[in-house]
Amino acid sequence: MDIEAVREYALSLNELVTEELFAEQWISWRIAGKWFLLMQLDAPEPRVAVKLPPMEGAALRESHDGVRPAYHMNKVHWNDLYLNRLGDDFVKQQIARSFQLVMSKLPKKQRDVILSQKPK
Repeated sequence: MDIEAVREYALSLNELVTEELFAEQWISWRIAGKWFLLMQLDAPEPRVAVKLPPMEGAALRESHDGVRPAYHMNKVHWNDLYLNRLGDDFVKQQIARSFQLVMSKLPKKQRDVILSQKPK
């Protein structure tokens, strides 16, 4: 999966997903102002960071060479997915899982508004 495919997939999750260049070489994707996906554009190897439940992230790190603690992030919750080492479906599943995890932490009223929007 290349970085443009990651971008398209992240934006397709919901009409309210936003994309923002928040540092010179970092792009974030957010829902309700909360990060669920980050990408460092100048990384030596293409990767994205996703937020996962700690136990799930730890298990994935042990079972997949392409999943590692996220660079410059809380390593308990954030995991880097190395795009050249993982299959497209796996990457999409983890991005969707990150999106769902962040959504689950939002107030119910806010979740209801977001869920009423259709995916792009």
